[in-house]
Amino acid sequence: MEKAFTTIIEAVGEDKNREGLLDTPKRAAKAMKFLTKGYRETVEEVVNGAMFASDCNEMVLVADIELYSMCEHHLLPFIGKCHVAYIPKGKVVGLSKIARIVDMFARRFQIQENLTSQIASTMMEITGAEGVGVIIEAKHMCMMMRGVEKQNSVMRTSSMQGTFRSDEKTRMEFLSLVNGR
Repeated sequence: MEKAFTTIIEAVGEDKNREGLLDTPKRAAKAMKFLTKGYRETVEEVVNGAMFASDCNEMVLVADIELYSMCEHHLLPFIGKCHVAYIPKGKVVGLSKIARIVDMFARRFQIQENLTSQIASTMMEITGAEGVGVIIEAKHMCMMMRGVEKQNSVMRTSSMQGTFRSDEKTRMEFLSLVNGR
């Protein structure tokens, strides 16, 4: 990876031997490995058995989970927040594990639409919930720094599964909790 970053530095017309760039390929490779660490993680490792029996059958919402991902089309960041809700059916997942699931999928080359669905599907699978709702709001550097250069645009995506899709009251409760914060 360091070699590839050296090639990029040279390809843009820079001197790879300039003082400020001497260690850049090493630092850039280290950064890229961190930004894509989700490829080297599994749901099982992330959840780490943190599933607990519970009589709770009301909506659980974790709002404003910050996320940082990389657009798979331009390898530029998109940055935002994710809101995850579910209705437990006999078991709940440890609170921090929800944020870790978001991070695991965000730390891959992504498009926001797929990221939203992956989080929702994984939450349904691991919790066996009656339903899951996920909303992501993000700003995309590929749209802000290049191309159309629209600085204030925000993309919002949602994935509603189970009762969040089939029951309008559940969906509306989720949306009002997210919008009312």
